[in-house]
Amino acid sequence: MTFDDIIARPGQWLQGDGPHGKIVVSSRVRLARNLRERPFPGWAKKTERLQVLGEIQGHVGAIPAMQGGCHTAMQDLSPMRKQILVERHLISREHASKGAGSAVVISPDHRLSIMINEEDHLRMQSLLPGLQLHEAYRINNDADLFLEDRLPYAFHGELGYLTACPTNVGTGLRASAMVHLPGLVLAEQINQIVNSVGKIGLVVRGLYGEGTEALGNLFQVSNQATLGESEEEILVRLIKVIEQIIEHEQNARQMLLVRRASMLLDQVGRAYGILGNARSMASKEGLNLLSILKLGIDLGIFPESAQLVVDELFMTTQPAHLQFGAQQEKLAPEERDTLRADLVRAKVKGIPEPDVARVISAADGGETTQEK
Repeated sequence: MTFDDIIARPGQWLQGDGPHGKIVVSSRVRLARNLRERPFPGWAKKTERLQVLGEIQGHVGAIPAMQGGCHTAMQDLSPMRKQILVERHLISREHASKGAGSAVVISPDHRLSIMINEEDHLRMQSLLPGLQLHEAYRINNDADLFLEDRLPYAFHGELGYLTACPTNVGTGLRASAMVHLPGLVLAEQINQIVNSVGKIGLVVRGLYGEGTEALGNLFQVSNQATLGESEEEILVRLIKVIEQIIEHEQNARQMLLVRRASMLLDQVGRAYGILGNARSMASKEGLNLLSILKLGIDLGIFPESAQLVVDELFMTTQPAHLQFGAQQEKLAPEERDTLRADLVRAKVKGIPEPDVARVISAADGGETTQEK
């Protein structure tokens, strides 16, 4: 599988067909591992990184789930292609800055990707649609057990797996769910939820992880501690919190339908109108408007068939994807904004106008299409 094959196939995590898919966009589990008696990548010289890469890459490529996958050295990728992998959540922003001595291996179904010589020697991650944290962990754990039989992991009898960052020591596991929470944002309850989650040892981040903004009302909720809890305990605790967030989002959407129907219709109508008519659109604006359109689909204001259109636009309107589609390694922001608006207009044209009667019926006590 080549890089172009990756581009031709949309990421499975953005298909919206997983458990609780109307609210939980994706589940991700990441494991950090290092080789014994080797300097961490950030402290290693180029020759040392190349040596570690040579020791690891053959075994990673032999993992059963990686058969027929894509193995790419980071120095062979242009900045645009690296950014496409970031936008698809297949590599981290940090890994995109790497060159010689670093690589990424991606499974044919995109469910498993392994970064070699990112912050740690190995960063294995599995990404699935909906709330599937246990399955994501199983995929990662299978790869981890395969490699542990063949590579000398850095492990301490009391501390667990040793990592470049002390916050990852122990299990080396970071689990997260990307949740779409426009109801809580519009109901002005999101800060309360974020603060509550922080008090119980979890963290809420933006679309691309630490230090990024929650664009498109998309938030990543993940564990902070990796030491002192087993992998199962971390997953169970996180799932319980995600299920509570799902309930709060469902309640917020119901409240908006019943008590603030006019405001909701105004938001959805404006989003539909701007997306269908704008001639220039910044990335942030596009994601936020698509988020409201997605909410309208979830609530039955638009037909379910529109979901595939919106899911595709969440990805194809990102900067690197636009540049790739235009076959331009670099475009000025104004050029990208024009291309984005053209693409969105053409796609939204096929979506019928909002079903106002649906909202009015719900406001009068009718049934909604909210996920049970």
